[in-house]
Amino acid sequence: MTRRDFSERDIHMALDGELPVDEHVAYDAWLDANPEMKARGARYVADRAALRAAFAGVLDEPVPARLQKVVFGEAPVKAAVSGSRWWLAAAAAAVLAIGGVGGYVAGIGHFGLEDPAKDQLAEQAIAAHVIYAAEKRHAVEVPASDKDHLQTWLSNRVGLKLVAPDLAAQGFQLVGGRLLPAGENKAAMLLYEDDKGERISLFVTAESAEKAKGTYGSEEGGPEAIYWLDKGYGCAVVGSLPRAQMTAVAKSAYSQLLAGLAS
Repeated sequence: MTRRDFSERDIHMALDGELPVDEHVAYDAWLDANPEMKARGARYVADRAALRAAFAGVLDEPVPARLQKVVFGEAPVKAAVSGSRWWLAAAAAAVLAIGGVGGYVAGIGHFGLEDPAKDQLAEQAIAAHVIYAAEKRHAVEVPASDKDHLQTWLSNRVGLKLVAPDLAAQGFQLVGGRLLPAGENKAAMLLYEDDKGERISLFVTAESAEKAKGTYGSEEGGPEAIYWLDKGYGCAVVGSLPRAQMTAVAKSAYSQLLAGLAS
């Protein structure tokens, strides 16, 4: 077979299971030779996983007739979508189209904040958590046993001094970390685990936005993100813990990150 050049279109084909089987080896080699495209593919996988997790509770519900009419072009679509909830409309359309009109958006609240930029930070953090926290053997790139290298490597790549918080008092031990894309920037993800196997993650990236903080999540039992934008960085702690426990973990992580940046 003649070797051909691959493109972003092939990433989507691979994710959808449409890439010819006899091209898989060449495609994997192309990804390994193009780190930017490989990172983009990983981001698409994370985005898809996050969408599936977000809508898991409604995918099997019957589709209302009014929404079927919208999908098949038999009814007009409203032009305006309020605030930062635009992505819910896009996700709903994607779920309806890709899933063969297999579900609809209903009963989902508390997704989205007042500022889309802050939404994006939380969405990226949750997407990364959904895909990597479930991994057993490949959840991290650098293990906690090489903590000094992990902190130095991520600090250099992200562009800010990063100290992995000690969350032992909250019952969590560092598993390790990895480097991730975050829009046009890079992000560090630190993964922690308790003695029951429950995992939380810390997502940190350089961020020029003004100081802000908030909580981002759903009512469907999915992961929740508690985030900050402060002192030139954006940070989100993600997990599925009870709110009081999540808050305690997040406060500890936040204070230690600030101390690390100041040291």
